[in-house]
Amino acid sequence: MSKKHNDDQDATCYCSFCGKSQEDVVKLIAGPAVYICDECIELCNEIVLEGAGADEGDVTQTPEILKPIEIKSHLDDYVIGQDFAKRVLAVAVHNHYKRIDALSRGEDNTVELQKSNIILIGPTGSGKTLMAQTLAKILNVPFTMADATTLTEAGYVGEDVENILVNLLQAADYDVKRASRGIIYID
Repeated sequence: MSKKHNDDQDATCYCSFCGKSQEDVVKLIAGPAVYICDECIELCNEIVLEGAGADEGDVTQTPEILKPIEIKSHLDDYVIGQDFAKRVLAVAVHNHYKRIDALSRGEDNTVELQKSNIILIGPTGSGKTLMAQTLAKILNVPFTMADATTLTEAGYVGEDVENILVNLLQAADYDVKRASRGIIYID
């Protein structure tokens, strides 16, 4: 026990962890048959936060941003031809993830990367879908594809736009942070 009795009138309590008396600390909290001082609580809290920070760092660590040449090289392994489209896509994807990472870290850069949207137009079989799927595989991000002809406003017959996001969340195993970096391909 952490309570020492010299006599029945004078009972001094001691921290069960560091052994300091209640006079030596700011606060001593009593539990069932144990005591803990404010200093030990603070130390334990730091240990818990360090452990949680290490675990979170492993899970939420942002992946390395591939250079455009590396992205194009991976696309070359899967898609034949379409060199201009692969170059444009590689640069846009690189800048997109670079911008997202800078925003998530709260960096205040003087160089501003503008958001760029891409529309891939071409005949059936030209590699539009394959490029998007390959990008998702290269970047290790969730991917979902939706058919634009089936999308309707909420309440009407057809698929709601919100279902696209549900499908992306499912592809990310319901990890919202991972889904936020995913690719939605509307065909």
